Amino acid sequence: VTFTKRKFGLMKKAYELSILCDCEIALIIFNSANKLFQYASTDMDKILLKYTEYNEPHES
Repeated sequence: VTFTKRKFGLMKKAYELSILCDCEIALIIFNSANKLFQYASTDMDKILLKYTEYNEPHES
């Protein structure tokens, strides 16, 4: 129950950030059973491609 609540809260915050800051957000979550959950404000594949092609230093 806690994971589900926190996952929902994190996805909600990601959505809000994408709207308030007019930015692209990609969120990838794996639970303890290695089940994948994801949220993307636009197309996930496009965001991940942009990330892999990014050549400048970035914060983690």
